[in-house]
Amino acid sequence: MSAQAKQGISLKAVLLSVVILLGNLVVHGAIFMFFRDSTLNPLVTAVLAVIWGVLGVYLLYYTLNFAAEQYPERVRRKVLPYIFIGPGAILLGWLLVLPALRTLYLSFFNASSEKFVGLANYAAIFSDRLMGIALRNNLLWVFVGTLACVGLGLLIAILADRSSFEKLAKSIIFMPMAISFVAAGVIWKFVYYYQPGDEQIGLLNAIVTFFGGEPQAWTSMIQPWNNFFLILILIWMQTGFAMVIFSAAIKGVPEDILEAARVDGAGEVKIFFGIMIPYISATILTVTTTIIVFTLKIFDVVMVMTGGQYDTEVVATQFYRQFFMYRNFGYGSTLAIVLLIAVLPVIIINLRQFRKQGGF
Repeated sequence: MSAQAKQGISLKAVLLSVVILLGNLVVHGAIFMFFRDSTLNPLVTAVLAVIWGVLGVYLLYYTLNFAAEQYPERVRRKVLPYIFIGPGAILLGWLLVLPALRTLYLSFFNASSEKFVGLANYAAIFSDRLMGIALRNNLLWVFVGTLACVGLGLLIAILADRSSFEKLAKSIIFMPMAISFVAAGVIWKFVYYYQPGDEQIGLLNAIVTFFGGEPQAWTSMIQPWNNFFLILILIWMQTGFAMVIFSAAIKGVPEDILEAARVDGAGEVKIFFGIMIPYISATILTVTTTIIVFTLKIFDVVMVMTGGQYDTEVVATQFYRQFFMYRNFGYGSTLAIVLLIAVLPVIIINLRQFRKQGGF
């Protein structure tokens, strides 16, 4: 094939690529505008949106891949990765990066976002009593919740691995993971429910009164211990997650190393701390950082159980209250940025750990 023919094919491929890109922008943009201004029944709109989401993504990748196939092999190998990663990266930038930058911008303005106040909102955080309580509670969630989830998850994984009822035990412990935080909050609200008098429909108070004790308002009047009763919900839900990950890691410990240690006279406790823990240390770090992220941005449980009252406020509930209820956009945005700053180091540690393990 002559150089002119190759050049003609390249020009045709470029023109085809431009047409496909513009076509996708026009078609999907028009569909988006239709849904944005739609007056259809919400259920019909939801069904059509799901259909568009599935078929639209397929059509997008199919057409872009078709355009890439028109290029020579050398160019195609370089272009294809960006085709498959590009739409996802653009979507993440649109839904995550741009809102984060806008939130950062709003954090330097007053409540109505009209007057620039610089770092005044950030300074106000450290002088606000409610914010001090929220930060204290977040630290409680991070240390107590994470330590309990990781410790119990590791302990249950070890015990279940040596049990004859391993599958049943793991299924029971893991089951709360299938429940959303909101649903878990509703369930535990009935567990902690309190009403004056001798008749108690809350599970915990019914047990207490059955044994002759006095019913308690567990999530309101017993301060600051009410925070620990809320943290118990997180432990109930996330221990199963930690257990499953640890169980898989423990099963990956070479059996010949364990047998050699036993032959040398090492006990199970020494094997656990001397061999298993160092061998799965990377997994322990990953699970710990993941649960820390959960606890730093905890919101659902607190909002459902107490609404942030009775000194159970956390940063996320305080942000919600300031931004959406009090319409204090500047201070609310500042709280969101503080929460982002707190989460970022943990995420970075997690990403570095994944990279060391060859995750990406």
